[in-house]
Amino acid sequence: MKNTRAIFMLLIALVAGVAAVVSASRWLVQQSSSSVRQVVVAANDLNLGQPLNGSQLRLVSWPAVSVPPGAFEDVKELEGRVVRTSLQRGEPVLDAKLAPIGTKGGLSAVINEGKRAITVRVNDVVGVAGFALPGNHVDVIVNTNEEAKSTQNGSISKIVLEKILVLAVAQQVSRDDTQPKVVNAVTLEVSPEQAEKLDVARSVGTLSLVLRNQMDVADINTGGATKGTLLGKAPEAPPKVVTQTTTRTVVKTRTVAAQPVRGNCIGVLSGMQGALECF
Repeated sequence: MKNTRAIFMLLIALVAGVAAVVSASRWLVQQSSSSVRQVVVAANDLNLGQPLNGSQLRLVSWPAVSVPPGAFEDVKELEGRVVRTSLQRGEPVLDAKLAPIGTKGGLSAVINEGKRAITVRVNDVVGVAGFALPGNHVDVIVNTNEEAKSTQNGSISKIVLEKILVLAVAQQVSRDDTQPKVVNAVTLEVSPEQAEKLDVARSVGTLSLVLRNQMDVADINTGGATKGTLLGKAPEAPPKVVTQTTTRTVVKTRTVAAQPVRGNCIGVLSGMQGALECF
C-alpha cells in the first residue's frame, strides 16, 4: 500500500514538472519573439554601385531594442536597389546606404547630388605613389607658366582645388582596400564649377595630387610657389615706364620796316616856320 502511494505521488510530481517545463518554454518563446526582429543583412561583401538581389542578402534575428534606423525586414524590398557604400558580410542593409529607388548600378549611382565625376590622367608620382584611393580626399596642384610680362619668375605651382573626393582609381571603386595601387587615371567628384576649373588647369599645365588627412577640413589659400619664392628671392618690382614729354617752343617774329638812312641835313627858315632838308 505504501509503495502504491509513493508511486502515485511520484507520478503527480512528474506531471507537475512537465507542466512547469512546458509553461516556462512557452513563456520564453513569447518573450523572445517580442524582443527579436528579423533584419536583412549582407550575405557577402558588397561594393558601392553594386545592384542588390536575393542571393546577396539574408535574414537574421536581431535584438529589437538595437535595430538600427532604416533597417529592412523583407528581402524583396531591396531587389534592384544600388549600394552607395561598401558593405561587409553580416552588416545590416540600411536605407541611408542605398541610392534612391530607380537608380541604375555603376559609378553614377554614388555621385552626390549636384556633383560631377571627372577623370584625370596620373602616374606613380602624380597619383601619390598609389595611395590616393577611393574615399580619400586630395588637393589638386597645377604647374604652369605665368603670362604676365612683368615677372621673370617663369613657372608657378598653385593649389587650384581643395578637398576633392576620389571616387575611383582606374576601374576600382572599392573603399575598403588600403593597399596602394599605381594606376594611370583617377576619377574625382567635383562641382560643375570645379570641373571647368580642372579642365582649364590640365590644358595649361601639368597636374599633381596632394593627399589630405581625412579629418582635415580647413581651407588654405596660398599664393603659389615660383622660382623666386623657392630660392628665397624678393619679388621683382615691375619695370618703371618712362614717359618722354616733348616741349615745343613757338617763336613769333614781327617784321619792322627799316627807316631810311638819312644823309646831310640843313635847317631852312621860311617866315615863322622852320623845316629840315636832307640830301
